[in-house]
Amino acid sequence: MTSFDATADDPTEALAETLKERLAGQETPRLLVVAGSGLGGFARSVDARLTIPYSELPGVGSSTVAGHSGTLVCGRTGNTPLLLMNGRRHLYEGMPAARNTALLRAILLATGVPVVVLSNAAGGLNPTFEVGDLMLISDHINMTFRNPLIGPNRDDWGPRFPDASALYSPRLRVLAREAALKAGVPVREGVYLAGLGPSYETRAEVSMLRTVMGADAVGMSTAPETLAATHMGREVLGISFISNLLTVPAKTTHDEVMENSRRVEEKFTKLVTAFIAELG
Repeated sequence: MTSFDATADDPTEALAETLKERLAGQETPRLLVVAGSGLGGFARSVDARLTIPYSELPGVGSSTVAGHSGTLVCGRTGNTPLLLMNGRRHLYEGMPAARNTALLRAILLATGVPVVVLSNAAGGLNPTFEVGDLMLISDHINMTFRNPLIGPNRDDWGPRFPDASALYSPRLRVLAREAALKAGVPVREGVYLAGLGPSYETRAEVSMLRTVMGADAVGMSTAPETLAATHMGREVLGISFISNLLTVPAKTTHDEVMENSRRVEEKFTKLVTAFIAELG
């Protein structure tokens, strides 16, 4: 039987060492925020102390997708120190799931940050949703059929067979709902389905995802990151921006997603800023 080293090309630990060096002297972050498609405007609200392009980090490289600037920002929102991943890589760009989550894992290893806020642009499957809605993710369905935990397990990172019954922290969702109320930002709550992409969903797939699987929104990210972060014992809050409606027959384009994302940036920023204040 032929054996192989599934970690041979894993840049996580080298990345973590690089980040320790680059972040030396910076405040210990209270949380990590990952800005999804078109939601990088949140970065303008951050008092940035240090910005690192992904291209300067070994094994990461620049994002190939419009709307993902590809920078790691170290700074503050109000009195809270944080890290911001302004853009992410996607599985459809051709990398294995473990490589896809290497930067996130490296940040967790290097800084010990306990809370991760993941955001994404998603198509609305719930017929009550409208473009521009913000949805707190209560659970996900991983239809990418990729899992970053495949391969040899690092027991010092997390268990071989982690529980997945509450991936999205109920505590953080309560805080997010309280923050939304104080900020005057309406929020929905529902199940996010992660697909592999990059093609958008067919009409038959849309029907199946809603009526058979019960998903409220569908996108192309977040599930692998959530699995990696919770495996390492972190609390995760997931927020989907409903960028387009799949409940009506219409073509979906990335330009449409980006344009609608820009329109909701202010609302998204208000919610995340209020959540950070609530987190304390």
